[in-house]
Amino acid sequence: MPRLLVLLCLLSALASAGERPLELVTLQYPPYQYQDGAEVSGVAVDIVREAFRRMGRPVHISIYPWGRSLAMAESGQADAIFTLYKTPEREARLDYSRQVLMPQEVSLFVLRDSLIRFDGRLSQLAGYRFGVVRAVSYGAIFDAAARQGGIRIAETAASGEQNMEKLLARRFDILISNRLGARDIIRRQHAEALVRELKPPVEQIPSYIAFARKPELAGMRDRFDAALETMKRDGSYGRLVSPAAP
Repeated sequence: MPRLLVLLCLLSALASAGERPLELVTLQYPPYQYQDGAEVSGVAVDIVREAFRRMGRPVHISIYPWGRSLAMAESGQADAIFTLYKTPEREARLDYSRQVLMPQEVSLFVLRDSLIRFDGRLSQLAGYRFGVVRAVSYGAIFDAAARQGGIRIAETAASGEQNMEKLLARRFDILISNRLGARDIIRRQHAEALVRELKPPVEQIPSYIAFARKPELAGMRDRFDAALETMKRDGSYGRLVSPAAP
């Protein structure tokens, strides 16, 4: 019996080694995920890779503009996408993990000399111009305000870096962004003395990995959830997240 067990384990390992890597897509979004030379790095990347390693499934991660990544996942050209907020439209087309991949916080940013103040109500900012990144959801509160015309989107950028450059050029008044992502861009653009964050944050939002709805991926979401839950229980998730904590 022990020999049979060893043989079965070896056959399983060989089968996993022969499997094609899953194609995962994401966006340039430091410190969560970003291109670092030829490698894709970041705290969310480390978590995703570790979960799939525990599943015994190889992955290949590529960074594209967010709109393209979404289209690739929704069409099945890619197998999964992260880090993704939930919206009803996306949930209809993608298979979301039940486990939260990364909790995130969405905040507003203005130029240091701006007189704009914020008390948590977006309605008080109706007279100002906002800058956003194309195809990015900023959570239910902001998305609803934009959709209903409660706030005015004046500029749409291809990336967070470009959006910050537009704020610095005074193309709009208020930038909305994931808090850690914006702080990372501000640091890399040496704009700490030029930009300030409005308090409180707009919303605290969980983000997920979501899988394409393809027959060959049946059960993949549940396997990923199980691996991520185990990481959270054994402390490895917390160790990976802690360097990116505010």
